[in-house]
Amino acid sequence: MNAPARFPFRPLAADRVVVVGAGVAGLATALRLAPLPVTVVTAAPLGFGTATGWAQGGIAAAMGDDDEPALHALDTQAAGAGLTDPAVAEAVAKAGPGLIDWLVGLGAPFDRDEAGALALGLEAAHCRRRIVRAGGDSTGRAVLETLVRAAAACPSIEVLVARARDLIRDDAGGVAGLVCERDGVSFPLPARAVVLATGGLGALYASTTNPTGATGRGLAMAARAGAVLRDMEFVQFHPTAIATGADPMPLATEALRGEGARLIDRDGAPVMAGIAGGDLAPRDVVARAIFQVRSRGTEVFLDCRGALGLRMAGRFPTVAGLCAAAGIDPQRQPIPVRPAAHYHMGGIAVDQDGAASVAGLYACGEVASSGLHGANRLASNSLLEALAFAPRIAAAIAAAAPAGACAAPWETRPEAGDLADLRATMERRVGVVREEAGLRAAVARLTPAARHCDAALTGLIVAVSALSRTESRGAHRRSDHPEQLPARHTEVTLAQVWRMADAAVPVGA
Repeated sequence: MNAPARFPFRPLAADRVVVVGAGVAGLATALRLAPLPVTVVTAAPLGFGTATGWAQGGIAAAMGDDDEPALHALDTQAAGAGLTDPAVAEAVAKAGPGLIDWLVGLGAPFDRDEAGALALGLEAAHCRRRIVRAGGDSTGRAVLETLVRAAAACPSIEVLVARARDLIRDDAGGVAGLVCERDGVSFPLPARAVVLATGGLGALYASTTNPTGATGRGLAMAARAGAVLRDMEFVQFHPTAIATGADPMPLATEALRGEGARLIDRDGAPVMAGIAGGDLAPRDVVARAIFQVRSRGTEVFLDCRGALGLRMAGRFPTVAGLCAAAGIDPQRQPIPVRPAAHYHMGGIAVDQDGAASVAGLYACGEVASSGLHGANRLASNSLLEALAFAPRIAAAIAAAAPAGACAAPWETRPEAGDLADLRATMERRVGVVREEAGLRAAVARLTPAARHCDAALTGLIVAVSALSRTESRGAHRRSDHPEQLPARHTEVTLAQVWRMADAAVPVGA
C-alpha cells in the first residue's frame, strides 16, 4: 500500500473534475466543463507527448456545398462494417460543421482557398471532399496548439504534470478520484468525476505510428475498476507508415492518395489494381493488400512522383520534412511504406454522454468505444469524435451528483520495463492478419505479465477478444475464419478476460 508523503499541488475543490490526458479529447473536455474546476493530468507538459499533435490528415466535416451530414454519416457506417451505431454516426456528423466553427472561434488556422472558404481535402472511403486541414498536413499540431492556448487562458483549468497510476473507487463501487505519481511520490486526487482521455494502444506493437507512451494505460485502469470494454480486437493499421526503420514510424498521410499518389510494388506494378476502391479503398483493405504483397517478399512504395511531388513541400510539408530526414526525394523516389498500428476502434464502452459502465467514470477520444467507428474508423473521424463528445460529457458531469468519498486503501502497480518482447508478440501474433494458433500463443505469452503490467494487460485483452471473434470484419482479419458472421459487439470485463485467458491456455501448457 502507498500513502502520500506530501501533495505537490494546492488542495482540490470538492466539485473538481479530473481529466486524464491533454490531447484534443482531454483539452476539449476541460474547456467544455468550464466553469466547473478541472485538473488536467498529463505525463508531459501541454503540447507534448500526445497523438493529436501527430495527426496529419484533418477533421472530417460536411462543409462543402455538395455535401451534407447525412452523406458523412453513411460513409462512416460503411467503413464501420456493420458495427457503427447509426444514431451516433448521425449525431457526430451533424455536429461536425459547428465544431469546426468552434475551433475557428478559438483561433484555429485552417487552410482556405483563394476565395477565403475552407480548403477541403479528399481521403479514402469519403464520397465528398470534406477534410478540413491546417498547415497542409499539420492539422493535429495546429488544433492542439489552439486548444493549449485556450486552456492556458481558462481560469477554471489547472494542469498537473504527473503520471496517472490508478482509479480510486468509492464505497459504492463508483470512481471517486485518481492515483497519480510525480517525483516518486504517489498521491490521490479526489474528484466528482474522472474523464479518461488517454489515447490509444499502438505502441504495444513493434511497428506503430503512435507515441511511445500509447500503451493503453487508461484501458487497463478502467478494466481494473470494473468497466466494460468493447470491441477491443479492432486495431487499425495505417497502410502507409514510412518504412525507414524509425520507431515510432513516421506517417505518410492518406490525403496523399486523395491527391493522386499511388501504391506500387518494387517493379512499379499497381498494388491496388482490381481491388474495389483502388488506392482510395478503406484503410483495412489497403493495409491487407500491402501486407499480402510484403508477405511475398516484395516491398511496397507510395509513388508521389510527378506533379504531386513538385508541390509536396507546400501541400504536405510534414511528409516532405519526414522524407527529407530519411534521405528520400518524393519528386524522384517512391516512398517505402508498410502497415503499422495506428488507431484503436475498441475501448471503454460508453453511452451517448461518454459515460462508462462504472459510475463517475467517463471516456473521450480513442480510449472510448462510443459506437462511431465500429470495426474500422473512417479517415479523419478521430479528432471529430473527440470534439463531438466533449460537450456531451461536460453536460452529463454537470448534471450528475458528485461521487462519494474515496474508499481506502489504494495502491499502484509498477511501471512497465522493457516492452520489446510484448511488442514483438503483438506484432507477430495479433497483427494485420490473425489465426487461432497465433492468438493462443499470444495469450499464453501475455497472461503472466498481465497480472502486474498494465501494457501486457491491455495486450491480453486485445488478444482474447480477437480469439473470441471467429470471423473477419473490418480491421479484424482471421485467416482461419475469412467469412463474416451476423454483426455483434465483443464486450468484456476484467473478470471475464481472466476466465477467457485460462480457457485459451490449457493448464501446464
